[in-house]
Amino acid sequence: MKNKHINFLLLVLILGVVTIIYSNHFKSPFHFDDSHTIENNIFIKNLKNIPLFFKDASTFSSLPSNQTYRPMVSVTLALDYYMGKGLNPFYFHLSMFLWFLVQLVLMFLLFSKILALTFKHKWTDFIALFAVAWYGLHTAIAETLNYIISRSDSLSTLCVVASFYLFVAFPGKRKFLFYLLPVIVGLFFKEQTAMFAPILFFYILLFEKKMSLADIFIFKNFGKLKDVFIKTLPALIVCVVLVVFVIKMQTKTVNPGGVSTIDYLITQPWVYLRYFIAFFLPLNLSADSDWSAFSNIFDERVIVGFAFMTGLALAAFKTSKEGKTKPIAFGILWFFFALLPTSSLVPLAEVTNDHRMFFPFIGLVFSVVWALGLLLIKFEKIISAQLNFKLLTSLVLVLILGLNAYGVRERNKVWSSEESLWYNVTVKSPANGRGMMNYGLTLMKKGNYTKALDYFNRALIYLPYYAYLQVNLGVVKNAMGNQTEAEEHFKKGVQFGSTFNETYFFYAQFLFDQGRISESLINAEKALSLSPAHLPTRHLLLNLYLQLKDKSRLNNLINETLQIYPDDAYSKQFMTMNLPTSVSSESELENAEIKANNNATPESLLNLSLTYYNHKLYDKCIEACREALKLNPRYAEAYNNICSAYNALGEWDKAIEAGTKCIEIKPDYELAKNNLNYAKSQKKK
Repeated sequence: MKNKHINFLLLVLILGVVTIIYSNHFKSPFHFDDSHTIENNIFIKNLKNIPLFFKDASTFSSLPSNQTYRPMVSVTLALDYYMGKGLNPFYFHLSMFLWFLVQLVLMFLLFSKILALTFKHKWTDFIALFAVAWYGLHTAIAETLNYIISRSDSLSTLCVVASFYLFVAFPGKRKFLFYLLPVIVGLFFKEQTAMFAPILFFYILLFEKKMSLADIFIFKNFGKLKDVFIKTLPALIVCVVLVVFVIKMQTKTVNPGGVSTIDYLITQPWVYLRYFIAFFLPLNLSADSDWSAFSNIFDERVIVGFAFMTGLALAAFKTSKEGKTKPIAFGILWFFFALLPTSSLVPLAEVTNDHRMFFPFIGLVFSVVWALGLLLIKFEKIISAQLNFKLLTSLVLVLILGLNAYGVRERNKVWSSEESLWYNVTVKSPANGRGMMNYGLTLMKKGNYTKALDYFNRALIYLPYYAYLQVNLGVVKNAMGNQTEAEEHFKKGVQFGSTFNETYFFYAQFLFDQGRISESLINAEKALSLSPAHLPTRHLLLNLYLQLKDKSRLNNLINETLQIYPDDAYSKQFMTMNLPTSVSSESELENAEIKANNNATPESLLNLSLTYYNHKLYDKCIEACREALKLNPRYAEAYNNICSAYNALGEWDKAIEAGTKCIEIKPDYELAKNNLNYAKSQKKK
């Protein structure tokens, strides 16, 4: 009883210290994928949408390419949004951190249970407590706790630990399969939870059947292996079925971002080694690594990586033979399997990510700390007898925890703002073009355009075809007064990112500022079709419809926007606008015609054609476009409007002719491609 009280007090002390160390992270802002999963995700802003999270994956992100099926993540985000009464990062960080403390408690209970099965000694609980303290204060863990959307990693890991504890602590209740409930929940946080099944297999093999890894290959042990498999079977069935279900629930537009499966696979042993080293020396942590996949199997890093994996496997085999060293083997296996989902056959955009260490480091800390514990137990008499050894041992342990705690505080500072985070990335990952671009963005927001342009140009060396970089170059060139070069970059942004709503939005905003209303409208409506919840696009369209005096579409957009964002003050302002009741008023047409006649440019005539089109005067729309083409024979937008008008008239051959000419002039014109394809499809009917 006395030992239990001491353990309880020490555990509370650890939790208190961890809380103090993390006290400077609660106000860190949203970063990275937080933008499309939290900030621009309308669905998490109303608890009534919770059933929709489980219906399909479209509610997880405002970006189609990132709509993975993680409904429980969205549930927790919605609850945090509700508790914080909006996008208050403090509440998002607080909930994550409280669950992290729960995980640390469960880790201690699990570690102490396993060690009690393995080796009876008065120090085992203290060793388990030290393992929990090291993990709780480990510098690399800060990467996950600072990155809000990476709660998919932290909360799925919590579920795995909870299921393991229920399995180990309550063997008599296993027949009811209660231990699987956390795993089921965890699979709706992230697919990596499925690694519970193989890890459980080896737990039963090592600790309950008291076999070694080498025993797997001895034929006479087939019966024991069969028993292990049968005990693991319920977990295996649940994990496989739910993983298949989760994958099927993902949208077809999801894109992991990787390229070559083989290149990714041969790189991962080196990544395993990187994570292993980072456990002991977390010195080169980067929020966005500049690592890329290897393309040569004979690369020395590939060879070193495979040699490391071989050594790790041999260590697991050797330590699985004796009862007292089995926890070391089990920790190594946990480390290996926890990394498998992100380090195997599915090539991801980033070959390595620091938040991926959160799950595997549970196994690694258990393995390493128990190995150290056995070493201390071996020299117990010497340590107990001599004060110098006691002091030296205590100093080493305090240094391990203290240096990691210092590292956590420093990483929290790095994550405290966009500027500090991305500057750190440029230092730690100098070949990362995205890091250069994002740091340039923070400079551009401060009005430092010259330095921002410098970082954008550096990024261009590594990412010449990155759509967002081209858009940002357009923004900064426009801000510096170079509209010609700015437009070229905006066009490249649309070309390279034809499925990204923001490439069209920023180009539309640029065109609107230039007074090119019809072209702006085309791009803004395309942006809205790609991301209906993007509020800035909706605001731009409100201004466009106001310019066109299109009361019908203006009112429809206001009502639709307020249904999604009931408190949007910007949209409410437009409700008081006193516009004509009809979009076909003669005065509006007269004004448009007067403007075009007084200043007959290709752009003004194109705007006139759009006005005619909106009033369903399709012949006049075509006539205005032909006048624009007299001034600029290669005006692709005019041909596109002609194509649209002929489509409206049902004259498919003429629409195809105009659309084809448009594409010849501007091959990357997505809207024109759609209009042309529509005409061709209608002609076939």
